[in-house]
Order: sequence, then C-alpha cells, then structure tokens
Amino acid sequence: MKFLRDLLDKQKPLFEKGGKLESLYYAFEAGETFMFSPKHTTGIKGAQVKDAIDLKRMMITVVIAMIPCLLFGMYNTGHQHLLATGGTAGLWENFGEKLGIGAMLVLPLVLVAYTAGGIVEAIFAIVRKHPINEGFLVTGMLIPLVVPATTPLWQVALATVFAVVIAKEVFGGTGMNVLNVAMTARAFLYFAYPAQISGDQVWTYLGDKTPVDGFSGATALSVVYNAGVEGTQSAVEALASHNSVLGSGLYEFTNLFMGWIPGSIGETSTLMALVGALILIGTGVGSWKIIVSGFAGAYIMGTVMNLFAVNEYMALPPQYHWVMGGLAFGIVFMATDPVSAAQTETGKWIYGLLIGMLTVIIRVTNPAYPEGIMLAVLFMNVFAPLIDYYVVKANKTRRLQRATV
Repeated sequence: MKFLRDLLDKQKPLFEKGGKLESLYYAFEAGETFMFSPKHTTGIKGAQVKDAIDLKRMMITVVIAMIPCLLFGMYNTGHQHLLATGGTAGLWENFGEKLGIGAMLVLPLVLVAYTAGGIVEAIFAIVRKHPINEGFLVTGMLIPLVVPATTPLWQVALATVFAVVIAKEVFGGTGMNVLNVAMTARAFLYFAYPAQISGDQVWTYLGDKTPVDGFSGATALSVVYNAGVEGTQSAVEALASHNSVLGSGLYEFTNLFMGWIPGSIGETSTLMALVGALILIGTGVGSWKIIVSGFAGAYIMGTVMNLFAVNEYMALPPQYHWVMGGLAFGIVFMATDPVSAAQTETGKWIYGLLIGMLTVIIRVTNPAYPEGIMLAVLFMNVFAPLIDYYVVKANKTRRLQRATV
C-alpha cells in the first residue's frame, strides 16, 4: 500500500492547480479518497461537531448490509436456473455450479451499473468542480439487485444513467435528490422496457436450455393475482399448490420467507433483507421507525383488505404481503434512504406506514402494477417534505399554545 500511496503523491501535482491535468483533479481526488483517508482537514474556525461516521462510512455500511442479499441472490439465480432446466432438485446440490452461474449473470450487472453511474458522477463533478461523493456506492449496488438477472446489460446502463441524471444530478447531486435513485432506475426500465422486467418469463435464466415439463416462471404475486381473478381456490391454496418443477410447496410461506423463488436478484429473500435491516439499525444508519412502520402499514392494509374481501387476492392473509415481491427489500433499503425519506421523527412513522399501506393497495387493486413497492416509495418520496412540513407546523402550534397558557 505504501507503494500505491507514494505513486499517488508523485502524480498529484499534475492534477492540482496549475498542473497539466488540473481539469481532472476531482476525478483524481475521488480515486485517492476511495483508497486512502484524505490528508486534508477542515479549515473552518469555531465550534465543530466531530463524529465517528462520515458519508463514506455510512455508504459502505449500507453496501455491507446489502451483501447478504447479493450473495443469496447470486446463488438463488443459479438455483432457479438448474431447477428450471432439470439440473437439480435440492437446495444445496450443485452448490458451486449454482454460485458460478449466478456470479456470471449478476456481477456484470453490478459492474455495468457502477461504471455507467460512475462516469456520469465524474462528468458532473468535473463540470461543476466539486468532489465526487460516495452516494453512488449504494445506488450502484441497489440497481442490479432490483432487476431480473436476465436484464440486458445495455438496459441497466441506460437506466442507471437516466436515474443518476434525472433523479439526482439535476437537483444538485448527492443529498439534494427528491426521488430514490435506484427506484427511479427500476421505474424507467418498467415503463420503457416492460417486456424485460415484467411477465412470467423474465425472472428465471434459461440460457440455451429448454425448461423441463411443468416449469412455470410465474412469481408469487402473479399466482395470487390469478387466484383472485379465477376464484377457484384461495390465494394460500393457489400458492401452496402452484405447479412447478418442485411440485407443490414452492410458494409456501417458509419458502417465500427464505427466498427460494423466482424474482429480482436481491428481493426474493425476506430473511436476507431483515439481516440487512439489523445491520442498518445496529449501526444507526437506517431508521428503525421507517422499517417497523413500513411492515406495520402493509399488515394493517392487508387486514383491511381481508375485512372487505370481494376476491381471493383481497382475502390473502396480511403476513403474506411481507414475504412476496420486493416489499421487505424496498422498505429496508429504499424507504430508509436518508435523503428522500421524511426527516422528522414523527414524520418517519407516517412515511413508513403510508409506504406499507400503499404497496398493498397498489398490489391488490391495480393489476397493471403487481409490485406496488416501487410506486409506493417514489410516491412517498414526493410527499416526504410535505409530511415533515406539517409535523413541524404541528409542533410549533403546540409550543405556542403552551407558551400562551
């Protein structure tokens, strides 16, 4: 490492003021601070608040919290491929082959997202003459985790560029965005290229192989929706008896919770999302209020749907909404985005609660959007400032009333 440090110190004058590569200073500075702690200190005089965490440590913590979802998603991608093509039936059979297939599909998506987004970030930093922030460390990981493993690489690159520019840089960059950048990328793909991110055929990688008899690529949300339309059996019965290469039981509650199902790379396992939640809450990076209220909102609205059930989808037990689709992943990693979420403590409860409730409403009442968490998070991103405004206003009103008594 000393060799690398000495090399950077030797090249640094070229990028500093007056050097031949002065215009690229902030790109150089980004690489330097990514590898080493910066040597410079603040020149601001007066009182300062010193903390053990900065933006880099915060973003790295979120990335670490996502690693369980990433690793599980890679393995499950290979697992679903071998299930669909008749290569295996057991969860832990062909372990190395499954992990290899998953890595072959998932890692290029991660690399493309980081590369495309990193180039955009560097361009804006050079043009605006400001340091490159570490915010994209998280976004670059989130985007691949919320898409199917079969998504074309060029679409991931295009969605990443669109999201970074439209949802982040036009608002001023890191810390200024109104919308969650990763969810914006997913929404772009959903509306621009729906054939690659919706339907039953995109969630399982088949390659050049033919699926075995009985294979169905339908997700749990699709199975429940069809049960609600057909009305021939309850949603739970439809999930438990879903015809698949495993026979019945693919979509039983335990399997849904563990994540051994088709879906977006990082969203299938509620268990891995909860592991990430514990890391975020334990380190103080993620708001436990948003996470708890988000799950509570989904459960409450699921219960309300049960009370007014006119079809089997509305009669689905509320706890099933926790383990289907990307609700758990979205609440843990998207809703808790410290920039686009509510900032007041009371507002966080309201914000999370409404995300959970809206997710279930969109799922059950609007078949055009079977995965409601995407629109719920983006919708509440827009209303988060309004929630904070009224929370602060209510606090001021109460204080004024006490002062005048």
